Amino acid sequence: MRQAFTIAYAEVVGDGEPPFEEYERHLGRYFPDIMRIMNLPLEMEEPFVRESYRLAREVVLFDGVADMLRTLRERGYGLAVATGKAGPRARHLLGVLGVLDLFDHVIGSDEIARPKPAPDIVLHALALLGADASTTVMIGDAVADLDSARGAGVMAAAALWGETDGVELIAAAPDAVLHRPADLLALLGETAPAAVIVAEVPAARTDGAALPPGAASVPAAGRILATD
Repeated sequence: MRQAFTIAYAEVVGDGEPPFEEYERHLGRYFPDIMRIMNLPLEMEEPFVRESYRLAREVVLFDGVADMLRTLRERGYGLAVATGKAGPRARHLLGVLGVLDLFDHVIGSDEIARPKPAPDIVLHALALLGADASTTVMIGDAVADLDSARGAGVMAAAALWGETDGVELIAAAPDAVLHRPADLLALLGETAPAAVIVAEVPAARTDGAALPPGAASVPAAGRILATD
C-alpha cells in the first residue's frame, strides 16, 4: 500500500514526501473520499489501483487469519467482506491470497451508494447474507469501520493486529477488542452471532500494537470484557 501510494503521488503530484502516514489515518474509507479529505488529486486513484494490482502478490495474510476463516466456515457462519476498496480489486486480492472462496459475499465501496463511515455497506452485507443486525458482528481495524457497524446496528469489534492506531480504535468505544484473529472465535463462543462481516481485506503482516491500560479485550481464556 505504501509503495502504491508513493508511486501514485510521484506520478500525479510530483516531487516531495508523500503523506502516507496521514493517508493511513483514513483507512477504511473509499480511496476517492480519502483524496478529497486530504485535498489530493483524484487522479491519484488510477496509478494507485494499477500498482495495487501489480503488487498484490507481495501481500500476505496476518498469522492466524486463514485458520480463523476456515473455522468460521466449518461452523456455518455467514461471512462477508465490506471494504473501502473497490469490489473488483478486493475480490482479486482475496483470490491471490487464496481465501476468496471462504466468503459468501465481497462488497466494495464502489458498489453501494455511500461508503463507510455510512452504514450502507454493512446494511447491504446484512441483506445479502440474510442476517439480522442483532446476530451479526463486524470486525474492523479503522474508526470508520466501527462507525459503519454502529450505524447499521451490528456489534462492532476492533481488530488490533492491523496497521491502524490501537489507541484511536479503543477511544472509539468498540463493543469488543480483539488482539489476534483467534480472539474472534472466543468472542463468537460468548455471543453466538449468525454472521460475521470483515470490514477490510487482509493486509500485510505487522507487529500488533500494545493494548492500552483499561481497554476492553478478549483474553486468552476467551472471557469477554465489555467496554464502558
